[in-house]
Amino acid sequence: MIRSMTGFGEAEREVSGGLLRVSIKTVNHRFLNTSVRTPPGFDRLEHEIPGWIRPFLLRGHASVSVSLERTDASEDENLPDVDMARAGAYTRLLRTMQEELGLDGPVDVGTVARFPEVLTAPERRAQGPSVEAAELKAVVEDAAQAVLALRETEGARLEEDLTGRLDELTRLLDVVEARAPERLVAERDRLRAHIRDLVDSEEVDEERLMREVAYVAEKWDINEEIVRFRSHVALFRETLDTEAMEAVGKRLSFIVQEMHREANTIGAKANDSEISHASVGMKEEIERLREQVENVE
Repeated sequence: MIRSMTGFGEAEREVSGGLLRVSIKTVNHRFLNTSVRTPPGFDRLEHEIPGWIRPFLLRGHASVSVSLERTDASEDENLPDVDMARAGAYTRLLRTMQEELGLDGPVDVGTVARFPEVLTAPERRAQGPSVEAAELKAVVEDAAQAVLALRETEGARLEEDLTGRLDELTRLLDVVEARAPERLVAERDRLRAHIRDLVDSEEVDEERLMREVAYVAEKWDINEEIVRFRSHVALFRETLDTEAMEAVGKRLSFIVQEMHREANTIGAKANDSEISHASVGMKEEIERLREQVENVE
């Protein structure tokens, strides 16, 4: 079973510090690449997260977002701290300036609050939330499992599409294989007629004609390309059926490259409109395969 590299998963759990939520979004990437965003206080755990998701995701860029909604905090705990001593000192300084310089205007709360360090974040925030590593790991793994499930669902859709492309490639290859010997017969007849026109006689040197046909047959021979192409299609199907927990996207990309190489050679040796058209159709299907394989983990 193949998996897509595109997916999303989210999980949440009540922990000692509040409601812990983890979301993971994945997109295509050659390797497993992880970016993590956490709230203040998670620095000691942030570097652990990539290792926790690695058993679930083998390739792709994973964006991990962690948030903590505190459900046990009172409104007072969320308010900033006020440095009354500093506020009083600023107030006295402002009033002294008014008296000595004869300045107008009130010395109000808004004016004083704008001075540095009058209002500060509470000490509780500076210390950061209290969340245990085991709690965070469990939520990360739940989110990663949700991503994996979605990637498997998308992978099933991808596999259905890829299988359809392989069926069409096989049909076009059958056309090429059936037409290949027919074009040699047509070329033999063309050469015989051409020789008759040149010598103005019904007598044709059949031995020499057969040598010419043999030369053309060797030059146009695409049997090896057909055999190799069928082998690539079979290997592609076998890879799609891989049950092991492994990334197969790179292997499929390599097989597609080899398919394209054989299709190019078949087109170059075609010398026949029907085979040329089939070769073009094969390359179109291979390009669609390549685009889809880029999404496979």
